[in-house]
Amino acid sequence: MFQTPGPVVVDLDDRSGGLLDPPVYRGGPRIGVVSADLPEAAWGAAAQGCDVVYATPQVAGDRRWCVGVDDPGGTAARVVDDLARHPQAAAVLAQVLRAGEHVSVAHALLVESFAYSTLLGGPEFAKWLAGRGEKPAPPPASDPVLIDRDDDVLTIALNRPDRRNAYGAALRDALNAAIDVARYDSTVRAVHLRAVGSSFCSGGDLAEFGTTADVATAHVIRTAVGSGPRIAEIASTVTAFVHGGCVGAGIELPAMAGRVVMDPATIVHLPELSMGLIPGAGGTVSISRRIGRWRTFHLAATDEVVDPATALAWGLCDAVEAVRPVDPR
Repeated sequence: MFQTPGPVVVDLDDRSGGLLDPPVYRGGPRIGVVSADLPEAAWGAAAQGCDVVYATPQVAGDRRWCVGVDDPGGTAARVVDDLARHPQAAAVLAQVLRAGEHVSVAHALLVESFAYSTLLGGPEFAKWLAGRGEKPAPPPASDPVLIDRDDDVLTIALNRPDRRNAYGAALRDALNAAIDVARYDSTVRAVHLRAVGSSFCSGGDLAEFGTTADVATAHVIRTAVGSGPRIAEIASTVTAFVHGGCVGAGIELPAMAGRVVMDPATIVHLPELSMGLIPGAGGTVSISRRIGRWRTFHLAATDEVVDPATALAWGLCDAVEAVRPVDPR
C-alpha cells in the first residue's frame, strides 16, 4: 500500500541531502536546519531547496527562507512530528507553495483551489470531519456586510459578530457584492476593509465545512465566487484594518490588500493543516507573496500564533496601529 512520503530534516551545516539541486518537489517536505554561525555562502543556495529553514536568530536575520529559533534542531524535530500526523496535507502544502511561487496570482490561486478541493476528498479531512461531528447550519443574517461611502472612499465592514465574522457563504457573497462596487465604479479611489465585533474574522465557518456535494463542485465554486481574486484585482486601492482574531481566511483575505494595518492585540494563525487541509481562501498566494513560501509553510505547518511585531517584521502587515471595530449603528 502506498504511503505518502513523510517530512525529512536536512542538516544544512554540511549541505547534505543534495539540496543544491533546483527546489523541485520530489517527496515529503524538507525541513532545513542551520545550527552553526556559518556564512550564507555555505548554505544559502541549499536553503532554496527546502520548504522551511530553522536557524538561530543571529543566522536567520531577515532572510525570507529562515525562521529564527533558539533551538533549530529541536524545533525541526517537533515540526516533523506534527506534519507526520497529516502527511498528505503537508506534502500538498509544500507542492502548492513551490508551484505558485513563480506564476501569476491568478494561476497560483487556481493551483491552490485544485489542491484544497482534492484534500476535501481525502482521509485526513474525513477524520477531522468525523471528529467535529454534526454542526447546525449558521442562522441567516440580514446584513452580513455593511457598506459606507464617504466621497471616493468605500468602507466595507464584515458584520457577523455573533459568529466572529466567520467567512461563510452568506458573508462571502455579500463581501463580493461590496467589492464589486469598487471594481466597477471608477470613482471609488480607496477601499477600507474593516469588521464589526471583537474579531476581524475567525476563518471559514466550520458549520459549512464538508457540505459541498463533491470536490469538483467545490473547486468550481471556490474559483468562481472566492473573494480573494476580487480583492487582488483592486489590491492597490484596498487597505485592510484588522483586529482581534485573524484566523485562516481572516488573514488570507486581508493579506491580498495593498496595505494591511494590524491592531497591537491582533492574533494571527493558520489552523487548516490540523484539519487535513491547506489554506484555501488564497493564503498560499497572498501570504507567501508577503513573507515568502518558507515562512508561510512554517505558519501553516505549526499553527503558530503570530504577534503583530513579527507580522510587521516579516511583512505580513504594513503598520501596527490601534484599530477600532466598526460601530454598526
